[in-house]
Amino acid sequence: MTKLNNKAVILLSGGLDSVVSLAFALKKGIDFELALTFDYGQKAFEKEYTSSQKIADYYRIKHECIKLDWLKNITKTSLVADTNVPKIDTVDLNDNELTVQSMKNVWIPNRNGLFINIAAAYADSFGYDYIVIGANKEEAETFSDNSQKFIDDANEVLKTSTNYDIKVIAPLINFDKNEIVKNAIELNVPLKYINSCYNNEHGHCGHCESCSRLKRALKYNGCDTILKQLFNE
Repeated sequence: MTKLNNKAVILLSGGLDSVVSLAFALKKGIDFELALTFDYGQKAFEKEYTSSQKIADYYRIKHECIKLDWLKNITKTSLVADTNVPKIDTVDLNDNELTVQSMKNVWIPNRNGLFINIAAAYADSFGYDYIVIGANKEEAETFSDNSQKFIDDANEVLKTSTNYDIKVIAPLINFDKNEIVKNAIELNVPLKYINSCYNNEHGHCGHCESCSRLKRALKYNGCDTILKQLFNE
């Protein structure tokens, strides 16, 4: 395989993890050519797209949206279906039974695997060395596609599915949310632009699992101003 350069494409949802991964990788010298956001019929798409566009503009990165309408049609989970997203308070985040049930309720079939393969097609075509994803240690406890094993397996597949030496990298793979927010502060990430909420209501709902994890980490790091901006707290 041919080694190309230090260029990358990022899977950018506009949430905490993808945005901090972007800033972290930039600090390490990665040159981002493209940010990809995906529309698979998720309730929060409009918020995700708006946040992703603001982030891409802030870091001056080309931004594209990929529509995956069919993905909504093959899942009934609450991220896309007309059912309520589970509520999990911050005090319940250490309850493994509750978080596993929440994961099952919002799981989209092969989502990250699909996203990586689409990004790999761009990387293979345009000559990018890296695909950056916001996988992290905390969510890997229940979401298998956030784990180091998932990243390693994806890289093994890319060895034969692409014609270049493309690697998936997850800058936050060893961090929990508290550490991710700490890094966001140190890297001057514009947290006011992010959206981590699963729901389609205005702003962050404050009670879905993703909101609760973000809220807990912001409180841990004393981010009172951002808490007020995102959650009115």
